[in-house]
Amino acid sequence: MARFEDKKLQDKDMGIVDKLVSINRVSKTVKGGRNMSFSALVVVGDKAGRVGFGKGKALEVQSAVQKATKAAKAKMIRVPLKEGRTLHHDIESKFGASKLIIRSAVPGTGIIAGGALRAVFDCLGVQDVVAKAQGSNSPHNMVRAAFGAFERMNSPKSVAARRGKPVAEIIAARDGKSAATAEATAE
Repeated sequence: MARFEDKKLQDKDMGIVDKLVSINRVSKTVKGGRNMSFSALVVVGDKAGRVGFGKGKALEVQSAVQKATKAAKAKMIRVPLKEGRTLHHDIESKFGASKLIIRSAVPGTGIIAGGALRAVFDCLGVQDVVAKAQGSNSPHNMVRAAFGAFERMNSPKSVAARRGKPVAEIIAARDGKSAATAEATAE
C-alpha cells in the first residue's frame, strides 16, 4: 500500500522543479548557550504556469530544505501566461518594505530580474519578463510580493467571462486593435 502511494506522489510531482532561494542560519539564545538552526526558502514550479513557495526550519540544512519543498508543493498556484512565455499585463505589488514592478516583455528579452525573482520566474516558466525591485530586497519579502502580484493576475479569458463579453472584444480594447484582428489573435 505504501509503495502505491509513493508512486502516486512521484507521478504527481513529475516535472516539478525546485530552486533554493535562500538559506539562513538562525540562533536562539537559551540558558545553556545558543541553539543553532537553519531556515530555508524554496520555490517550486512546473515551468508551465504553476508555482509555489515554502519556508522550512530545522537543525540541519537538508531537513530545512525538505520541509520548505514540501510546504511549497502544497501551496502551488496557477498563473495565466500569455503565449506560454510571458505575463498578460504589467503589475505592481508590495509586501512589507519591498515594492515590485513586473512588466511583460517582447519575445527574446529573457528574464531580467535579480536574485529571488529570477528563481520564481524560472520555476513559473516565464521566458520574457522585466522585474524591478524597490525598497527592501529581502528574499522572503520579494517572493511574497511576487506571489501577491500573481494572485491578482488576470487573463483576457477570465476578464471576458467575468464581464460576459467575448474574448476578442477584451483583447481589442486592451491592444487598441480592431475587433476582427483581435478575434483572429484570440483564436
